[in-house]
Amino acid sequence: MKYKYFWLLLLCWCGLAPAVQLNDDLGRPVNLPQAPQRIVSLLPSLTEMVCKLGQCNRLVGVDRYSTWPASIAQLPRVGGGQDPSIEAIVALRPDVVLTATKQRAADRLLALGIPVVALEPKTHADVRRVLDKIGLVLGVSDAQKIWREIDAGVSAAAQSLPPDVRKTRVYFEVNRGPYGAGASSFIGETLSRLGAGNILPASLGPFPKLNPEYIVRANPDVIMIGERNAEALMQRPGWHTIRAIREGRVCIFPPEESDVLVRPGPRMADAARLMARCLAEKAPKSAAKPGAGS
Repeated sequence: MKYKYFWLLLLCWCGLAPAVQLNDDLGRPVNLPQAPQRIVSLLPSLTEMVCKLGQCNRLVGVDRYSTWPASIAQLPRVGGGQDPSIEAIVALRPDVVLTATKQRAADRLLALGIPVVALEPKTHADVRRVLDKIGLVLGVSDAQKIWREIDAGVSAAAQSLPPDVRKTRVYFEVNRGPYGAGASSFIGETLSRLGAGNILPASLGPFPKLNPEYIVRANPDVIMIGERNAEALMQRPGWHTIRAIREGRVCIFPPEESDVLVRPGPRMADAARLMARCLAEKAPKSAAKPGAGS
């Protein structure tokens, strides 16, 4: 066994680190001669995972929406996930590009000989799995340490809540449309772990586009929404009748907090704490009583 580790060390010293082999979320095999040293990330959650694993120094470019941690502020921006600049990416000479599964740049980059790894976390289980894959790409061991920290943080946020906020019926708006966070999304899963209800059942999908009347009829106890999307909330037809709005039970998150809430990555425990704070402040005290919210 000791000889095995000797040869691994020797390979690393000689610049011949073990090859990287995995299947990405599109089922495509990815083969890299060694752990990449020049990485472009086109998805904020993936950017955050790379940095949380201590490898921010390998990033040479990111999408326009990646804002955390602060150390990436000076990195070149290569556009958004749906409109990346292929020319800008190529100019950065990346060893690999990390993308979401629905980004259109992948085929063009592959045709140019640039390796692409498509990964997209949508649930808690996805975050755990994608952390493992990012760790594999980077050659970092025990990426699950980050998941254990996330999991413990979400549990602590749940334990911080008093019993009388349990089963509060929540509407979480992800974006105008409106698009909501369903029970099967990572946001919905966090709400469930906090003991809250969700007016959007799992059957609607993770982030369904909704008829605004659906939300009026569902009549949530609490609304969680980002400042970017909350403009003219009261002017939406019929929304003045929603209990959360009538009673001032709306949490409006500033942009920096919204970014934490809507990104499935290493800051999910921070997101749980923000949701818990909202529930503690805004949940009706009768929410836990039998029949409440019916």
